[in-house]
Amino acid sequence: MTDSTPTGFASLGLPFSILRTLDELGYEAPSPIQASSIPSLLEGRDVLGMAQTGTGKTAAFALPILARTQAEMNSPQVLVLAPTRELAQQVAEAVKTYSKYLPGINVSAIYGGTDYGTQLRELKRGPQWVVGTPGRVMDHLRRGTLNLADIKAVVLDEADEMLRMGFIDDVNWILEQAPKQRQVALFSATMPKEIQAVAEKHLTDPVQVKIKTKTTTNDKIRQRYWFVGGVHKNDALLRICEVEDFDAMMVFVRTKQATEEVADFMQANGFKCAPLNGDIPQQLREKAVEKLKAGKLDILVATDVAARGLDVERISHVINYDIPQDTESYVHRIGRTGRAGREGEAIVFVRGREKRMLRDIEKATRQSIEEMPLPTAKDVNAKRKERFQARILDAIHSEKNQVFRDMIEAILVENPVDTLDVAAAIARLVQGNKPLFLDEKNDGRMMERREREPREKRERGDRPERGDRGRKALPEARPKPLKGQPDVEMERYIVSVGYDDGLRPGNLVGAVANEAELESRFIGHIEILETFSVIDLPQGMPPATMAVLRKARVCGQPLDMKVYKEADIPQRQAKKPRPDRGPKKPHRGGKPGGKPEFKKRKPKTDR
Repeated sequence: MTDSTPTGFASLGLPFSILRTLDELGYEAPSPIQASSIPSLLEGRDVLGMAQTGTGKTAAFALPILARTQAEMNSPQVLVLAPTRELAQQVAEAVKTYSKYLPGINVSAIYGGTDYGTQLRELKRGPQWVVGTPGRVMDHLRRGTLNLADIKAVVLDEADEMLRMGFIDDVNWILEQAPKQRQVALFSATMPKEIQAVAEKHLTDPVQVKIKTKTTTNDKIRQRYWFVGGVHKNDALLRICEVEDFDAMMVFVRTKQATEEVADFMQANGFKCAPLNGDIPQQLREKAVEKLKAGKLDILVATDVAARGLDVERISHVINYDIPQDTESYVHRIGRTGRAGREGEAIVFVRGREKRMLRDIEKATRQSIEEMPLPTAKDVNAKRKERFQARILDAIHSEKNQVFRDMIEAILVENPVDTLDVAAAIARLVQGNKPLFLDEKNDGRMMERREREPREKRERGDRPERGDRGRKALPEARPKPLKGQPDVEMERYIVSVGYDDGLRPGNLVGAVANEAELESRFIGHIEILETFSVIDLPQGMPPATMAVLRKARVCGQPLDMKVYKEADIPQRQAKKPRPDRGPKKPHRGGKPGGKPEFKKRKPKTDR
């Protein structure tokens, strides 16, 4: 009889709608503060938590309180106070993400430095969650634009930071405006007497949670980060692997699906690579680790849970392909390298919205993480040239090569050709159709898609709104000629799915080829940006086919395909499925001349 006891987040009593979101986000196991806080908050108890930043406390209070929020009640039920605008934005975004499968939940973020008009409109819509800084929350309360009459829970996030910034009197005043019968969760990295006084005054019989985190990292591990932009993560990982001198490597990703996708990509580009996730049988996981130890594998792509207990001295590099959810996980991850007194390398990929987590890691570990430039095409090509020449030199063996020497001698005797020309021709045959070198000419333009401003400026929160990201180098409106078939007239389209949604070129090709019944050879240039993508398809797409592609879903999002216009670049809002249902899907086919043709076909059942 098998043990059916729930594990992970499922064991904490969270509803399925939230567990489903956590599974999609790749959250496999709760952090210590989440495991200690969630059950008590689900029961409605007050919680006094002492934990450093980056330990996962946003999820610790957001998940259980979301589970108790009433979506049908359009008035503020939860108030979260945060010391800074950046933290308020981060918490609001997290709550929106966690409530993906909780229809009707609305979140409003209110803080200084922005106009009241937008905030007033949001508050009038009746959000169940309000996240704000103390000063702006007080302003709205005094103006009468925020009503706390229906508040069921108040969260004080980073209370010691609010004390340091002089907000503690404001916090006390705001708590006095809330109903007496409400739940309070107070989180603080330290517990000075002023914070203890707030807890004693406003919390009722709180459950006390104190988390001690391991925050030291091996000083023999060099830590760097790459700020994601211009190049997709897979391509960046490939460049790093080609340029860095590594013995063995661990690549950490957030989801099981990502382990497969990244491992497949690296294998296709010549690296001995294998995935490691919880769905892979234990026997096969052990075999993969043994291969890594024996030098039969170069890279393992793993989730945190699958990599638990893994100890391989060969690992010289750890790549955080997805930044971890908390500092504790980061410390555990990079601890896979630098073993037995050896030096190690740790690199983390950081998106714009994740830079606060980077600062949390630096603060918790008390170590600076230096920014690294992505290797250029010239850097990669120099390494490829070096390796290709080494392969040729390694293959020089007089006895084993005798039969080939005889054939080449015959060629030289019978044909008036140069010996170097023959050697070059053989090298080209060895390389095959895949180009040996990257395109150095266009590399600079691609890398400039996100001009890096100084890190200090980024850390002040000076960044464009989500809808403006990537606008420095928008794709051209003119489509590129179809490779091998320049006579096929192409048209450029835009789709509302991008890298932020996890889109890969293969996903888009598969969706278009399948949904539009179009042969993949007629699918042209694809360019994927953070929040949208462009794709070149044959001109003359019938309206019926366009209707199908508009509502087709990829990576959980509707394509919403349109003819490319700069005005149609999507703003990064919560996406909703389009209500229109397209007509019958067209048929894939081609005329004898090789031209694409869209034909009607019989409707079929949903797959």
